[in-house]
Amino acid sequence: MNASNIQVLVIGAGPAGLAAARAARARGASVTLLDSSDQLGGQFWRHLPPERPSAEERMLHHGWATFRELSETLEADDGCQIFRGAQVWAIERSPERVDGTAVGLPGAVHVVVGEPDGVGRQRLALRPNAIVLATGAHDRTLPFPGWDLPGVFTGGAAQALAKGERLAVGRRVVVAGAGPFLLPVAAALATTGATVLGVFEANRAAALVRGWLPNPWELVGAANKGTELAGYLAGHLRHRIPYRLGRAVVAAHGSDRVESVTIASVAADWAPIPGTEQRIEVDAVCVSHGFTPRLELAIAAGCALTADRFVKVDDGQGTSVSSVFAAGEITGIGGVDLALAEGRVAGHVAAGGTASDRELRQDRRRRRTFRGFAARLEAAHGIRSGWPGMLTDGTIVCRCEEVSFSALCGAAESTGSRSLRSLKLSTRVGLGICQGRVCGRTVEELLGRRLVGGLGDGVTADRRPIAAPIRLGELAADPVADVATSGVDEFDQRNSESTRGPT
Repeated sequence: MNASNIQVLVIGAGPAGLAAARAARARGASVTLLDSSDQLGGQFWRHLPPERPSAEERMLHHGWATFRELSETLEADDGCQIFRGAQVWAIERSPERVDGTAVGLPGAVHVVVGEPDGVGRQRLALRPNAIVLATGAHDRTLPFPGWDLPGVFTGGAAQALAKGERLAVGRRVVVAGAGPFLLPVAAALATTGATVLGVFEANRAAALVRGWLPNPWELVGAANKGTELAGYLAGHLRHRIPYRLGRAVVAAHGSDRVESVTIASVAADWAPIPGTEQRIEVDAVCVSHGFTPRLELAIAAGCALTADRFVKVDDGQGTSVSSVFAAGEITGIGGVDLALAEGRVAGHVAAGGTASDRELRQDRRRRRTFRGFAARLEAAHGIRSGWPGMLTDGTIVCRCEEVSFSALCGAAESTGSRSLRSLKLSTRVGLGICQGRVCGRTVEELLGRRLVGGLGDGVTADRRPIAAPIRLGELAADPVADVATSGVDEFDQRNSESTRGPT
């Protein structure tokens, strides 16, 4: 098929999605770009709205010039339709399958466009020739006593408020968890006026050395990461922010909101070491233990996953489903450089190119480099097995439904069930407003350890046939059909203009 006749749907407008859309347009394909936010850039390039711009926006973002070039080019391109506030709530699987693998065009993609809690949202049914999934990831935060108190934030939430609203989550703040993401969180908080009392990395120096130092020459292509690190270290020195290894927040205390936290030394497996506790007065705590890929749409489309629960892709970022591609954090947590490289490959191949094309030579090289970087990141900062030692019987493991650790374990022991579905229904764990996005992986791990033989029904917290809330009235409404192939004229013009924004 000629590239000019190819309709590519890109879901997600973060670094991977923007790069994919740009690469697909470079080959001449028509592109529809969807994002649930009212701004482009995803979580990495979250920024002030256009009506409240900052002259120093670039100071809060790495690669800000790249974002401006990508977003401005796409917004000015008549061959790229952009829908903001667009929630994909279902993807139909292709009915044509050979040996269990989908062939031919993807099934319909069902979308609602408008304010998440608003009325009068428009339903779309998109039927593209190819789909690029770039849905990203969200913070994973492990539970500990008091983590459900107001004033306990994920690192991503704190950074989003700092970048997108210039708001500090508190005056005296502790940042804790694992991974280099703690550093930009602390930097963003300090920039908005918060006093960061310390950054506490749970992994010890030995783990960091084992993860980062082998074959150091392989990191030459990721030298820009060293520059970023140097910038964060300079900020830590300037704001006098302590950085401690082998320590973790093991409890938060307060009545109506967090008033203090207990920091303790942890062993190499993250089990707390008795007698090392230190209590610090705070009015906010930001905790992040890495990221969880947003897999709902990939699973709904029928994409195969790897053993460590990321979307499995080939050299052209193609998934196990024909004409469905994936890029960014859903294929592995590797940062913005990997997301950009994968996005360019995915968009190029989705628009009819091949992974071996000369235009992708640099992207293939960068992808290889930063996949190696991602492997080191996991080796150095990954979650260790002793973390459940932080839990008490009364610790809430599901914040939405207020399910305690003892209630979860008690239900598993009393019923003898090895079915995640059954245990969710009997305890309501994972059935709240977040639909298990916050607690799902944690609950699976806790149950898998306690049940003889582990969970046995093959259900995971990522499997959501209805991926986003939709009203019954919206479900019953007739969708605007084939927007991706027939153009914007069939879509309500007023709504299109409000979601596209100024060009």
